[in-house]
Amino acid sequence: MTLIDSSENRKKLSHIYNEIAKELFGVGTTMLKVSIDHSVITIHAKHRRSPRSNALEDEAPALKYEVDYHMSVIYKRKIRERLEQELGLSIEVVLRDYDPPTQRAITNVILHETE
Repeated sequence: MTLIDSSENRKKLSHIYNEIAKELFGVGTTMLKVSIDHSVITIHAKHRRSPRSNALEDEAPALKYEVDYHMSVIYKRKIRERLEQELGLSIEVVLRDYDPPTQRAITNVILHETE
């Protein structure tokens, strides 16, 4: 499966990604860039630091790291569900890496190849 690289598709993907950020963290992203290359969608995002995150970082850094990990897992599940439901995409895998110190995340959505 491929997704056409158009401004309309990038806008839809950005909207869905940002809505999930608002659902999970109460705020959207400060930077969001989407690129589509055949069957791979890449989303570069810079998230806002939440006050809770700052408090955990100061008081319980190991717990903050664990929370960041689990939030990333939830994010991947939610983005997969929303992209499949709203855009009808057939997703093979969602890969996401999040760097807590910079609040940056890169999400790769790999679509099933059609033969």
